[in-house]
Amino acid sequence: MKYLKQFCIIIAISFTGEILNRLIPLPIPASIYGIVILFTLLCTKVIKVSDVREVSKFLIEIMPIMFVPPAAGLLETWGIVQTGLWQYLLLTVISTVVVMAVSGLVTQLVIKIGGKRDNKNE
Repeated sequence: MKYLKQFCIIIAISFTGEILNRLIPLPIPASIYGIVILFTLLCTKVIKVSDVREVSKFLIEIMPIMFVPPAAGLLETWGIVQTGLWQYLLLTVISTVVVMAVSGLVTQLVIKIGGKRDNKNE
């Protein structure tokens, strides 16, 4: 019963993200709305980490399986993909580097802000 409750919490938040995606005319995916909602609820302690821990771990563990259907679809459309392969590879490399750089900078900023807060509390 605990797992069902945890799964329902995650599904409800995902569904709320879908609703926001339909209501707010911004080019933001519904999953991002859901992640922000879940993050906010966890930070404000409306939802405790223990309320979603086990199901979250399970979903993260099976995440690689979720890439199988897109990979099969990619193989099925190989003729179309093959013509623009270099463009796809270049775009993948550039976007990966940009995501890594932005993630690193944001992490450094969060650590720096956290350090300032710790110094003020001492």
